[in-house]
Amino acid sequence: MDPNKSASAPPMGWTDEKSSLAQPPPYQEQPYPGPQHPGPGYPTQPGYGYPPQYGAGYEPQQQQPYGMGQPYPPQSAVTVQPTVYVTQSPLENPVDDYMCYSIFTMLCCCLPLGIAALIHSISAREANYTGNQLAAERNSRMARTLNHVALGLGIGALVLMIVYVVVVVAMV
Repeated sequence: MDPNKSASAPPMGWTDEKSSLAQPPPYQEQPYPGPQHPGPGYPTQPGYGYPPQYGAGYEPQQQQPYGMGQPYPPQSAVTVQPTVYVTQSPLENPVDDYMCYSIFTMLCCCLPLGIAALIHSISAREANYTGNQLAAERNSRMARTLNHVALGLGIGALVLMIVYVVVVVAMV
């Protein structure tokens, strides 16, 4: 295969544009126009020393610069107190959450009231776990009430259906 005839080869007569551009001028050593920096081992300047240490019992001391190879003076230790997290533990005597009762009434008696009772049962269980006694009692009481109403509606609907079937069968 001829590389001059490949699809990616440049067309005949094409020249590299960069070759026609002028070359940049050679690098010239020019000194830095800004302020001069001191060399290694900075000289001490009057009025500058170590930053002041703020805190109880601080007494200003004469500070002296330390040259190369000299150790720094011993520093005082900083004591940090640990962070304290306050969390509530689960209740020692948890309130009934009526979870099974809610599932039964949801599936067998009255679906809308059973769903509402299940939501309050879950809330009561979470309140028991987080240690919130008032919320656990309130949600437990609401779940029990909704379950009783749903069970009453379910039993009432069942009784009405049985009576209806007996009356219809008796008429035939």
